[in-house]
Amino acid sequence: MSELGKIDRAFFDEYVYPNLGADRDDVRLPPQHGVDFGVVDVGDRAVALATDPVFVMPSLGFERAAWFAFHILVSDVAVSGLPPTHLAVDFNLPPEITDAQLRTLLETFDAEARKLDVSIVTGHTARYAGCNYPMVGGATSVAVGDPVDLVRPDGARVGDTVVVTKGPAVEATGLLSLQFDPLMRESGLDDATVDAAQDRFDDMSPVRDAMVAAAAGDVTAMHDATECGVYGGLYELARAAGVGIDVDRDSVPVLPGVREACEFFGIDPWHAISEGTLLVTVAPDEADAVLGALDREGIPAAAVGEVVEGSGLRVDGEEVPHPEVDPFWGAFEEYMAELQAREGEE
Repeated sequence: MSELGKIDRAFFDEYVYPNLGADRDDVRLPPQHGVDFGVVDVGDRAVALATDPVFVMPSLGFERAAWFAFHILVSDVAVSGLPPTHLAVDFNLPPEITDAQLRTLLETFDAEARKLDVSIVTGHTARYAGCNYPMVGGATSVAVGDPVDLVRPDGARVGDTVVVTKGPAVEATGLLSLQFDPLMRESGLDDATVDAAQDRFDDMSPVRDAMVAAAAGDVTAMHDATECGVYGGLYELARAAGVGIDVDRDSVPVLPGVREACEFFGIDPWHAISEGTLLVTVAPDEADAVLGALDREGIPAAAVGEVVEGSGLRVDGEEVPHPEVDPFWGAFEEYMAELQAREGEE
């Protein structure tokens, strides 16, 4: 198990997979490593569920931080192709959070939930000693819908077109450039580049991408490029379906500010966390319909390759292993220490 970030496949197979409780017939999709959600059948409905940490960065400002926290929580069920419908939230908050900050957090969750027609149905809210930002609890999001509309994470088929929205390192770029703004500007990077990197924050939700894509054509699988980024996500998408994926890297969109920010922080953009980036496989004769729908919604996207026989990920014809470790966490720790040291000297 790596020291930072999610557990790897070997740890999951040895420690998690054997300890999943009862084997029930109503579980349509059980837990798998690198898969965003599980599914149970309830009557004639499919219920997709996903659980994630509540991730709140006060340095972003509480309204912005709460917006991002909410969208992290609902994004994993959104890639099921079923619209998010319900949310259960546990806030385990540090003692220093003020009533005003908590109110902003709750009101922002409420506003975003109403936009998506999501009901917050249960939860827990408390201050506790020993709780620290940014991980301040956990939540389970739910999407209820017709099983016919379910997009399984293991549904990619040989011959499908691979579509990527927004490109690599969206989250890494947005968060690091906002958190370490002074360090970037003082390094000699021009203001326009730093501003462009910070604009990526507004792209850090794949929920709309998933809803638009699923409604537009025969989408066979979707995955958001979180831990280990685009390369990790494409590898997981291929592994889940028992197929291979071939992509042309130059075809993948790269948004303004990403290359420069990743170079500054010394991280590989293709391995870096990219909440907001959606990876899609779609029937080849419907790829244009999906790309057209995304374009009409102002979502950058491109066809970047295809699903092939075999296994694993090939980029520009070369085998690419799963990155295993996301460079975002190490960069965040390194530059936070540098920022704190500098502030201590002032």
